[in-house]
Amino acid sequence: MEYSIVAILALLILLIINYDILKTNTNRAAYRAYRRFLIAVAVYFISDSFWGILYEAKLIAAVYADTVVYYLAMAVAVFLWTQAVIAYLNENNAFTHALYYAGWLHIIFDVITLAVNFFIPIKFYFDKDGIYHACAVRYIALLIQILLFLTTALYILFFSSHTDKKIRHRHLTIGAFGIVMSLLIILQTVYPLLPLYSIGYLLGTCIVHTFILERQKEDYREELEELISKEKSQEMELGSTRQLVYTDILTGVKSKYAYMEAKLKIDERLSKGELKEFAIAVFDLNNLKAINDTQGHDAGDKYIKDSCSIICRQFQHSPVFRIGGDEFVVLLEGEDFKNREALLEAFNLQMEENLRNGREVISCGMEEFKPEENDSFTSIFERADKKMYSRKHILKGTKQQTT
Repeated sequence: MEYSIVAILALLILLIINYDILKTNTNRAAYRAYRRFLIAVAVYFISDSFWGILYEAKLIAAVYADTVVYYLAMAVAVFLWTQAVIAYLNENNAFTHALYYAGWLHIIFDVITLAVNFFIPIKFYFDKDGIYHACAVRYIALLIQILLFLTTALYILFFSSHTDKKIRHRHLTIGAFGIVMSLLIILQTVYPLLPLYSIGYLLGTCIVHTFILERQKEDYREELEELISKEKSQEMELGSTRQLVYTDILTGVKSKYAYMEAKLKIDERLSKGELKEFAIAVFDLNNLKAINDTQGHDAGDKYIKDSCSIICRQFQHSPVFRIGGDEFVVLLEGEDFKNREALLEAFNLQMEENLRNGREVISCGMEEFKPEENDSFTSIFERADKKMYSRKHILKGTKQQTT
């Protein structure tokens, strides 16, 4: 029973620490190969645990059948280990080819010898007292396994000297697995009734889990954090770029690009009937050309900024866009729309006062959305633009009368 306890504990530990790998069928070749190897090892542990129980119970027929399963599981696990190493290395060279065919030859050898053993005991037998005896072929099979594990370990250890530190660490771990298995198989040949083979697989899979799988999880976490950090950095850069593109550099209000995007969105809302109360105010700065010609462009820029500040203060609840050198647009919704007439009247009164005092003069025309006219943004804008030019004409006439 003590023999079986080791195999049962080994099985439980394997299932617990490798739960994520066993339950997930990934697309990565190395993980798929290692997953198949773990399944074969689990089958081996199961057969090994039954072996001890059946052997102590002297159930010769049952223990003989279990021994056959035991050797088959052992051979398949070794074969799948070679396939996992090949998938891990991802190398197409003479060694991986030789390892591939050696793994197949080993499993074929075991299947044939187990078939022959039914008729001639060349691998194992049980005497009349139910005592297990190993035969020469069993030791040959173990020798082949030792050579496969050891050769694989030595190759990977050699191969690791040509890799970077992170990959070398993983190579050394796989090499350690092969060496541990080789040593435990050697001891198994000396003590055939001890569960040393199970102990070897238990130690080996724990080593791989601790120093490769857990390390890879950490690497994936670091890579994910790096990707997230890059994505956030790109989002910030895109946000900064968008801020630059959508903001007018001189005045700080929204740019023509932002205006074009807002126009498309409003047209979409109008077509869907989602926007019922909406108005457009169009502004044009009077006398900007004269100021640029007589006082210079710095004075002209100041005139634009001061004029923009007046518009923003008056229509403080609505987005302001600079769509040209001396042209601004305000899109009125909500509170500013409800107060549109009062806001326009107050703005025009201020402009008349500014005209008398020789300050900034801005012409404004406002038009609202009229559902009965099946309005589009452009048609509303054009009506507001006409009103703006009418206002400009009135202000110019007022200035001439004043002068």
